[in-house]
This record gives sequence, C-alpha cells and structure tokens, in this order.
Amino acid sequence: MEYTFYKYQGTGNDFVMIDNRNNEFPKDNVELVANLCDRRFGVGSDGLILLENDENTDFRMVYFNADGNESSMCGNGGRCIVAFAHFLGLIENKTEFIAVDGLHEASIDGDIVNLKMLDVQEIKQKSNALYLNTGSPHHVQLVNELKSFNVVKEGARLRYGVYGEKGSNINFVEHNKSGGYNIRTYERGVEDETLSCGTGVTAVALGMYHMGNTKEKTIAVKALGGDLEVSFDEENGNYSNIYLKGKAKQVFKGELTW
Repeated sequence: MEYTFYKYQGTGNDFVMIDNRNNEFPKDNVELVANLCDRRFGVGSDGLILLENDENTDFRMVYFNADGNESSMCGNGGRCIVAFAHFLGLIENKTEFIAVDGLHEASIDGDIVNLKMLDVQEIKQKSNALYLNTGSPHHVQLVNELKSFNVVKEGARLRYGVYGEKGSNINFVEHNKSGGYNIRTYERGVEDETLSCGTGVTAVALGMYHMGNTKEKTIAVKALGGDLEVSFDEENGNYSNIYLKGKAKQVFKGELTW
C-alpha cells in the first residue's frame, strides 16, 4: 500500500498528517501507526492525524498518539489539521470540524491558527496542583527552576503513580519575566516530554487564572517549541470562549509504502 503523507508542526509538536477521505487507512493497525511515528524507524512524530469526511462539518479529525492508540483531543494537532484542510482547499479562512471531544471552530490567517477549545466547567484542586480536562486530562503544577527540572522522571512518576494506567498529561509551570508562563509537559501516549502541548498550554492558562496568579484573560504561554496564546471568558468558575492561538506549519511531504 502507498499513501501520501504530510508532516506538520505546531510550536514543535509534530504530526504525520494523512488525507483519509477515501477511508482506506487501516486505523485499527496499532503497530503500523506506532511505526510511522517512530523517530528512528518511521517518519517520526508525536502522533498521527487523519483528516476524514463528516456529514455535518467541514471534516473530521482522528488523532493517534505515538504509541499507536487513538487518543483524546490534541490542541496543537487541531491547529495543524486546520492548516492542512486549508492547504487541501477544503476551507478558506474559517472552519467547523468534529474531533473526539466534540465540535471545534477555528480561523486561519497565514500560518496563525486560532482554535476554539471546549468549555471547562470543573477544575479540581489537589495538594500542590490542579487537575482539569481541556479535551485531554491535565495535571498543572507550579515548580521552581523549570529549566533544570527533571520533567521525564517526575512526569512519569505522577502520570502513573497518581493517575494510574489511564494516566494524565503532566504540566510543570513557572512564571516568566515577561508576565506570562513557561511550560514543560510530559505527555501520556508519547511517554516522554514533548516540545509543546496545546491542551496543556490551555490547561495552564486556565489553571493560573483559577489559582489567582493572574487576572488576565489573554495569557501568553511559552513552550519549548514556541509561543502560544490562550484567551477565554470566565464566570463563576466556568470557562468559555477558550481559544488557543499560534503557528502551524507544513514541514514536508512524502510517500508511505508498506
């Protein structure tokens, strides 16, 4: 079998992207997906995203983690698939699409994609952290000396030790001198630190506001792979009109053969 694929990245969070509107890709082949995402024996990426037809929206997003399993929502992946749909000519500057967590709206201007995330109505306070779901589950924890922090070791410990086999993404945060926040994330499914995580960045912005660390409702968050911006409305602890904004770019095109 041969398939054309595209590689996209959003602030360093990278994805193999395939136009699967003909529904030919074998989605149940976990080993194949994992091999494609492998950085030594495959294309190499944090995940695989399939663009598929949908009766009620512009397209459907199907997301797989690098371990080969279909997963929850990926914010940077959502921004990248909007850029991909624009490249394919499926959309112009605005779109509605369906993902595993529901309906999303987005706009694109050049390489900047502004993606609307789902509302968040519950943020759980833990002993030294917060837990919330922004399309994927996230642990948000403030730390000192983020640059030298052992994200992989501590992230893996919390991912399994606190949240069990199903797990959670683990985000470590530090306030920066420009008034925003720096973030480093351990992602479940990838089982390693990634350069960026869109749902994690969203969780951090909401979490910092929820904790009273900022009164701003437009928050700059710097991941290892680049800068993102989260804006939102809040009323009585309910968060709505949440937007994740940043760059999404095509890196290269290739052919898959197996």
